[in-house]
Amino acid sequence: MKNCPLCNVESLEGQKVVFENDYCLFLQMPQEVLIGSGLIVPKAHRETLFELTKQEWVATYEILHDVKQLLDEQLNPEGYNVGWNYGEVGGQHIFHAHLHVIPRFADEPYAGRGIRSWLKSAENKRW
Repeated sequence: MKNCPLCNVESLEGQKVVFENDYCLFLQMPQEVLIGSGLIVPKAHRETLFELTKQEWVATYEILHDVKQLLDEQLNPEGYNVGWNYGEVGGQHIFHAHLHVIPRFADEPYAGRGIRSWLKSAENKRW
C-alpha cells in the first residue's frame, strides 16, 4: 500500500527494521516513554490480524521469541505487554495488522497495570 507507514518503513523518520524473516518484520522507532517497544508486522499488507495467513502467524510467533530474547538481553524488563488492536473502536489507528511488544519495568508509575486496567474502570461502562 502506497501510503501505509508499515508497508513503507522509510516513510516514518527513525523507524528501523530490527528483525526480519520471510513473512514479518519487527520495527522500532525512538521512544521517550515506552523504551524498547516495537511492532511485529506482516510484510504483506494485511489490514487486520484476522487476515493473516498461517505462515504469517507462525512467522509472528518466531520473531516474537527473537524480540523477547533481544529485549531481555538489552533491557532486562520484569514483564511485557503484547497485544493486537482491531478496528478503530478497538484502538487500531494504522490499518496494517501489527502486534505491539512493550517491555515493562517494576519502577514504572503504572507497573502492575495491564492493558485491561482502564477498560475495566467504571468510567468505561457503556450504560
